[in-house]
Amino acid sequence: MTTSEKNYHPDTHPEHRDVSGGWLRPAVFGAMDGLVTNVSLISGVGGGGGSQHAIVLTGLAGLAAGAFSMAAGEFVSVSSQNELIQAEVDKERHELIHNAAVEQAELAGMLRRRGVSAGTARQAAAEISAHPDKALGFHTLEELGVNTAELPSPAVAAGASLASFAVGALVPLFPYLLGFDALGVALGLSALAAVIGGGLVARLTNRPFWRGAARQLILGAAAAGITYLIGLAVGGMAA
Repeated sequence: MTTSEKNYHPDTHPEHRDVSGGWLRPAVFGAMDGLVTNVSLISGVGGGGGSQHAIVLTGLAGLAAGAFSMAAGEFVSVSSQNELIQAEVDKERHELIHNAAVEQAELAGMLRRRGVSAGTARQAAAEISAHPDKALGFHTLEELGVNTAELPSPAVAAGASLASFAVGALVPLFPYLLGFDALGVALGLSALAAVIGGGLVARLTNRPFWRGAARQLILGAAAAGITYLIGLAVGGMAA
């Protein structure tokens, strides 16, 4: 294998594998969505004077509905994305079969843009093009920016989203499930979870912990505050 091939082989790009594994993004968004959704629901029902039973029922319904909705959305989204990529790969495969010379010249041009000398680029392009699957992988990675062997799994994305949403949604519901009718405790637990979750996400992306924590806390507090006020207003009108 030439130096040019090594530089272009999909396996030498581990970051693609990490990003497209299919579980991290839906897990992170699922947990935060579950937390914000249920703390907002509980705040709204609590602000409207709902009983402990009503809050538990609302929270469990919100958990189930949200988790399955998130899972279905992730499954459809990832499946559609993979199908779109596969359609583009099929077009590229067709071109490699019916316009081999043009595609080989295009591959040489890609190598040249990477700083490979003209002679080496032509030789490497010819060697790669002699193996259709390898040529397809090079074209796909360069033109689409994806490795088709590492596309995210719709099932994994859906499962991660469902599970993490349920975990996030349980946080504000936890004191009520233990038998306590304590909106303040639920809000406190949710605030702590928002700080920890937002901070950890920030660290994963090499940003300051406090920035992610503050952002998540502010957004969650705004959502809970608005729904609390809505519940308070509706509860007062009903009374």
